Parts: sequence; structure tokens; C-alpha cells
Amino acid sequence: MAGTDSTKPAMAPGPTPSVILVRPQMGENIGAAARAMKNFGLDRLTLVAPRDGWPNEKAHAMASRADDILDNAVLHHGTAAAVAGLHAVYATTARAREMEKPCLAPRAAVAEMRARLAQGQQVGILFGGEKAGLDNDDATLAQAIIQVPANPAFSSLNLGQAVLLVAYEWFISGPLPPPEAAGDSLPVTLDELHFFENRLEEELTRHGFLKPPEKRPSMMRNLRNIFRRANLTGQEVRSLHGVISALIRSDEDGES
Repeated sequence: MAGTDSTKPAMAPGPTPSVILVRPQMGENIGAAARAMKNFGLDRLTLVAPRDGWPNEKAHAMASRADDILDNAVLHHGTAAAVAGLHAVYATTARAREMEKPCLAPRAAVAEMRARLAQGQQVGILFGGEKAGLDNDDATLAQAIIQVPANPAFSSLNLGQAVLLVAYEWFISGPLPPPEAAGDSLPVTLDELHFFENRLEEELTRHGFLKPPEKRPSMMRNLRNIFRRANLTGQEVRSLHGVISALIRSDEDGES
């Protein structure tokens, strides 16, 4: 539908979630995603390891006057780095997974995002690549899953369509709610949480907990999912670091 009118005012700026495209393949789909974002008031785009490199002329050709979003896109080589400074991430996927995470429809997910943004949190939405979507390690980084109610026998969406659908739900959900007191500590950023989980994994490996070796990745994914569901604050993660440090000291005292 045509409807661009440069005489009309743009949407007022405000905090919005970051759209994170993980290993997108075709530049055209990146451009379509940027156009959908522009349609519905999202302006923060992050790209993780785009297959055809970046910048991409085909993305600009498809973006249809959403070039500013492409020009300001942030590029990362890995998903963990892309979400490092965020407090919460939502992963879009049509595949059932053996993960204990909240599973939300887009409308419920964006309502939760707006509440988090009103508290001063930074939020991101993960979208997988065209061929296989998000892998388990990508989905593990998220606090919740977004699933679009669709034909069970044909539920996979094109990347641009998926971004458009979630962006539309964001747009119609209205302005941010009034700011809320966030207490003494915001939720921990995902880079801080990742650092804690890596430290925990190191100690569990040293003490022989993560056995057999071939099950170590799935065991750690389960533990990471627990911490993401808990919505831990920075202070709580610092307390958990203290617990690990105390156990290490106790172990060393026992060996001396």
C-alpha cells in the first residue's frame, strides 16, 4: 500500500526495543525488515554476521526510504556480543524447543517490553536467519520466546514478515506506560549475566559436575535458562558471585 507523506510529522522519539537480525542471508530481507521497522516506529537495528556482508546495496534498494535505519545499523560477529548491553531479550521462533521459558504471543510480548522500557531497561528482539532461524544457543540468551499463532503445518514466516508483524503489534500497543520506580537495581545486563554463567561453568567443570562431556552444552543451556527466567538484578548476580567465591575459598581451605 502506498502512503508515504513527507508533509506529515514523524513519530515522536522514545525508547524502543532493538531489532536484532541473527545471521540474515539476503540483503533484500534486511531491507524489508528495515522498511517494516520504519512503518511502525522502530529505529534500532542490529545485524549479527550477515551472510553477504555489510553494507549491502540490495538492502538499501528494498528499504524504500528507510535508509537511515540501515545506515545506523550496528554490526556484530556473534549473538552474545549483540545482546551484551541489554537487560532482556525476546527470541522469535516457530519451532518447539525443550526449554523452560515463557512463550508469549507478540501482543503480550510487546506489552511486557513497554513495561521494561518504562523502567529504564534496554530490550532486544532476536530474529533468526532465513534458512534455519535461531539455533538453541541463540534462544538460550533470551528470557522469553515469541511465537506467532499460525497454521501449525505451515507456521514459518519470512524474515521481513516476522519483523513487520512484531513491529505492528508494537505500534498499536500505544505509548509507553508512565515510568515506574525500578528499585535499587535494574535487571542485570546480559553481558554481566554471561560472565557469571561462564564462571559458574568453569567451576562446575573443575569439580566434575558437567559429565559426561557430550552433555555439557545441554546442561549449561538448562542452567542459563534458569537464570534468564529468574530476571535477576545486578545486586543478586553479585551475591551469586560471592557464593561462588565463598565455595572456592572453602575448597582451598580444605585442601591446605
